[in-house]
Amino acid sequence: MSTTSLDGKVAVVTGAGAGLGRAEALALADAGARVVLNDLPGAADEAAEEIKNRGGEVAIVEGDVAERSTADAMVAAAVDGFGSLDIVVNNAGMTRDRMIFNMSDDEWDAVIRVHLRGHFLLSRNAASYWRQKSKEADAPIYGRVVNTASEAFLGGSPGQANYAAAKAGIAALTLSTARGLGKIGVRANAICPRARTAMTAAVFGEDTSGMTIDPYSPEHVAPLVAYLAAPAADAITGQVFVVYGGMIAAVAAPGVAPRFDKAGDVWTASDLDAQLGAWFADRDPSEGFAADSIMKLTV
Repeated sequence: MSTTSLDGKVAVVTGAGAGLGRAEALALADAGARVVLNDLPGAADEAAEEIKNRGGEVAIVEGDVAERSTADAMVAAAVDGFGSLDIVVNNAGMTRDRMIFNMSDDEWDAVIRVHLRGHFLLSRNAASYWRQKSKEADAPIYGRVVNTASEAFLGGSPGQANYAAAKAGIAALTLSTARGLGKIGVRANAICPRARTAMTAAVFGEDTSGMTIDPYSPEHVAPLVAYLAAPAADAITGQVFVVYGGMIAAVAAPGVAPRFDKAGDVWTASDLDAQLGAWFADRDPSEGFAADSIMKLTV
């Protein structure tokens, strides 16, 4: 029988000191998991104290998620400190918003580094641990990865070329993880949350909804993360979910619109113009690969 309990499981949550990461860590702890919190020095202290006050077990690993040493320390804190590593929640992130023509090298590198490299390092270390455990058991093991993408990669937010690219990479990393580790029991999914946090304060502004719980509260996101981490979600992998305000939307995989085939032995300019050019001639040029329908989701 499937269960949503995380009793006996050990989770690592990055960027767990505030906002989404904190809410996710609390949800995992409330479900029974022992939790390793990661954030910059001092940032996760209050979250750890709250978990302890709720009766949970918690450890803190301070450091930059984009440093290999931090990823090593997080896995060690879980395995050596709590005896296992079962759940990885990659949440840590940052923004350096700028139009692409004004974006500096450093602004690009910093966002790609924290988001994409940070997700990769911990996922890679966890994958290595799980693969070894599966070899030792000669059987599938329990492993869950929940990554944090964003609708920015679906809509191509114009002032966030670095952030959108990083989040697209995270979605692809999630799919590769799900397919590459599925046979040994690991499930990997990505969420695209809308949440009012310090990082998104300028995006969502103040809550004027009048609702009991702010539609953009991390409280609407954390339950999904805890569920995806649970045994009950064993059949869910390689998926991307938009989540906020009590709504979860499973994002469909991209599909082919039209297909064009060469008329002769190879494509010619006239053939391309007759087929490809003609198909696009009467289309709205703003209707590209961007998932505009997803961006219009409301609650």
